Formats: sequence, structure tokens, C-alpha cells
Amino acid sequence: MTRAGMIWVAVSVGLVLLVLLIIFILQNQDRVTVQYLGVAGELSLGMALFIAAVAGGLLVTIAGAVRILQLRIQRRRPAGRLPASAGPAATGGHEPTSGP
Repeated sequence: MTRAGMIWVAVSVGLVLLVLLIIFILQNQDRVTVQYLGVAGELSLGMALFIAAVAGGLLVTIAGAVRILQLRIQRRRPAGRLPASAGPAATGGHEPTSGP
């Protein structure tokens, strides 16, 4: 499959998911009271669930981005070099001595 074909399939699947999401929100129009950190508000059940799903997705995205950055930093660091914060514990606890 060509790159253009893959993009077309991805856009089509995305549009189908958006239509299903719109149907879900329209079918769940009951008003609910939502409380968060002492702030209360009223909105439709479908919208409240949608906001919760987006917030969860953002948290997962942030955690994934942090992990990717950690792995990139680790990959760029030379293999034989110890980090700057490495002390005697990182070298096995043995420091060279100059006497008996």
C-alpha cells in the first residue's frame, strides 16, 4: 500500500470514529452535575465522558513523551561513561587507596 493510500485509510477511519462519537454524545444528553476540586458544573453525560476520555489520553501522552525523552537521552550518552552524579556506589563502592 502506498503512503497516500495509508493516509486515506487513516483519515477514513478517523471520520468514522468521529461520527460514532457524535452519535454517542447526542444519545447521552441527560444533564449531570460534575464536581472537581470544589468546583461544580452541569453538563451532558456524553460531554462529561468525552472530557474525561480526552483528559486520560493527555495524561497517557505526557507519560509516553517523558519516557521517549528518557530513552533518547540514554541512547545519546556514551556506553562506557558514567553519569555525572555517579559516586562510589556506582563503581561498586571501592575507591582506590594510596597506602596499606
